[in-house]
Amino acid sequence: MTLEFGPTRIATLAIVMVCWIVFGIIFTTRRKPPKSSETKRLNVSRWGIVLQALSFAVTWNLPRQHFIPSGTPKWLEIIFAVLTAAIAVSSICLCLSAVRTLGKQWALVARVVEGHQLITNGPYALVRNPIYLGIFGMLVATALVFSRWWMLCIGVVLFLIGNSIRIKSEEQLLRESFGQQFEDYTKRVPAMFPRFL
Repeated sequence: MTLEFGPTRIATLAIVMVCWIVFGIIFTTRRKPPKSSETKRLNVSRWGIVLQALSFAVTWNLPRQHFIPSGTPKWLEIIFAVLTAAIAVSSICLCLSAVRTLGKQWALVARVVEGHQLITNGPYALVRNPIYLGIFGMLVATALVFSRWWMLCIGVVLFLIGNSIRIKSEEQLLRESFGQQFEDYTKRVPAMFPRFL
């Protein structure tokens, strides 16, 4: 099978790849947490990380031949490309904002450190897990420009299962640490997908 990479698909793929580079920079150059004592950690969240990683492995496999079905009008291809690029760029902006808002409290594995604060401002006023929403957006954008449609479906399912594991782990720690303050926050703000009504 020969992959077709016309100018629209190449430009869209380039934007998505630049977003991935920025994503890597965000998480490798973030402020490191102080050497404070860790009060609680849940390693079960690592299984969520594994499933999320598998979702990306699935998404990057079996590329589809055409960007959009052949015979589709050019204007529709351009709208599809702009939408895909917008998802990638907005996802990276959301991740950057969330990491900056969390500051030194951000960690890969669910944990609470001494002096931990419940963050509810910035993107955390929109959803409780904006970084996961941003990563999900990158998964979708990558699949839209590269993967076969059924691989996108498998990738989304794997990601959401892994995401659920991570969110449950993190929220268990936050409930234990912040009690009613966290419960009130969960009533006001959805876990990952924002409410628009």
